[in-house]
Amino acid sequence: MPAAPHLALGRAGEAAAEALLAGKGYAVLARNFRTRGGEVDLVCRDGDTVVFVEVKTRRSGSLARPDQAVTASKRGRLVRAAAAFLSERDLWDRPCRFDVVAVVATGKGLSASHLPDAFVLEDGLGTGSFYQPG
Repeated sequence: MPAAPHLALGRAGEAAAEALLAGKGYAVLARNFRTRGGEVDLVCRDGDTVVFVEVKTRRSGSLARPDQAVTASKRGRLVRAAAAFLSERDLWDRPCRFDVVAVVATGKGLSASHLPDAFVLEDGLGTGSFYQPG
């Protein structure tokens, strides 16, 4: 049974984002990392930095840009999933950041834009607790 069109578009967007980041020298550490508190589409390494990447894909003609869909509650879920990833892999000593890749589907294919440092940790703290071991 084929995937629903929006799911197929989302997977295509994630593949486009991964290709864009790989072209910039990022190494993928995990795809679709899920935890009870949230999910991160891609976890990458950029040098020594762990990068948590949210991929948002929209069709051209959508009312809002893809990156505008990364709401405060979504940022909170990303931060919680990032904390779980850092704990599971014992990477708390590494610098990390949150990036967004905005993908737009047009009749000619997909166009991806990378937004490094799309938000800071404090932007994601309003919707839940964040634990960092001391």
